[in-house]
Amino acid sequence: MKQVYLDNQSNTKMDDMVFDAMVPYFKQYYGNPQSIYSLGQISKDAIEEARISVSKLINSKPEEIIFTSCGSESNNLAIKGYAYGNSKKGKHIIVSAIEHFSVLNAVKSLEKDGFEVTYVPVDNKGFVVLDELKKSIRQDTILVSIQYANTEIGTVQNIDEISKTVKEKNIVLHVDAVVAAGVIPIDVVKSNIDMLTISSSVIYGPKGVAALYVKKGIYLKPQIEGGVQEFNKRAGTENVPAIVGFGVACSRALSQMQQNYEKIIKLRDKLINGLQKNIEYIYLNGPTQNRLPTNVNFSIEFVEGESLFLLLDAKGIMASSGSACANKSLKISHVLTAINVDVAVGQGSIVFTLSKYNTEEEIDYVINEFPAIVKRLRMMSPLYDHFKSTGERMKAGPGTDYEHHHDNVECTM
Repeated sequence: MKQVYLDNQSNTKMDDMVFDAMVPYFKQYYGNPQSIYSLGQISKDAIEEARISVSKLINSKPEEIIFTSCGSESNNLAIKGYAYGNSKKGKHIIVSAIEHFSVLNAVKSLEKDGFEVTYVPVDNKGFVVLDELKKSIRQDTILVSIQYANTEIGTVQNIDEISKTVKEKNIVLHVDAVVAAGVIPIDVVKSNIDMLTISSSVIYGPKGVAALYVKKGIYLKPQIEGGVQEFNKRAGTENVPAIVGFGVACSRALSQMQQNYEKIIKLRDKLINGLQKNIEYIYLNGPTQNRLPTNVNFSIEFVEGESLFLLLDAKGIMASSGSACANKSLKISHVLTAINVDVAVGQGSIVFTLSKYNTEEEIDYVINEFPAIVKRLRMMSPLYDHFKSTGERMKAGPGTDYEHHHDNVECTM
């Protein structure tokens, strides 16, 4: 059966050059980097070389890169580490309403310890409302955390303007750039970013390794305590093969960024236009401009999400859900809720995320197969049957109405 992988926001296929670079550090160069003998120093040198490669991707200094196990750990280290390490300055934190759960759950945990959190709203394309951000800043605000780009709807924030707003008040800015770093250019110096999260597994590197950029002078309270690794900010024996692979992945991402962008955005636009042309009552979530080249998110009316994914999987097409329906929940995602997508329509949401390994043939396959799946599901839908018979959209539940969703989603490319 043909397989088309379009869930690259969660994990990408490893680049062959990344894998080849990692192999010697599993069996040949296995020394502990903290050891003083030569075998350990080989590992240490490899880590420092990788640190340089990661730093070049975002234009930071190598010593400002802290290796972690994943993007979630980096986000937790940035938010909790800064909050606990600087609580004497204030206990107010600002995040956007559409952050990744590793940010949202981190600040919820801090709320239990007496911190106050303001959740800044976004508009119906997912952009942070700058006026609301300005209003949210208080005398005791110590940290603002805003993602570079949204995993689900692909919105690329105006980080330079956000940074300008935050830095006018001398507040520290953390940016979750997991789905943006290596895909679009990022310059932490130009954008005046204090902390930034990067992950390996979404830029064709190995799982189990990520990084947190921490500008010189920023104090973090370690969240994993033990030894002196990572400049005393993150204890634990380093995952040398993964770090080496991460470094190569960053170098490859930097050198291939423009060509990957041009290829992927062409495939993205073909997929968007092809599905909109062949399926009625389908709505693009998120913006048409300032959108990740890798991201496509549709809400499909009169379709139930879980069944959609099962039928797609039967055709070898792998994507992810824009709602929690894949977990058998009636709730749509917090991102779609924040941009005011109707509850009933949001149940039929799907996220396709592309990589440099996707082909035009694969996109054609999805465009050919997907409409028939939607048609099949609609034939079984009492909501669609009612609509075809009466021309009226049935209410999805208290306070929701199908008729209102089209004012809140982008319908053209």
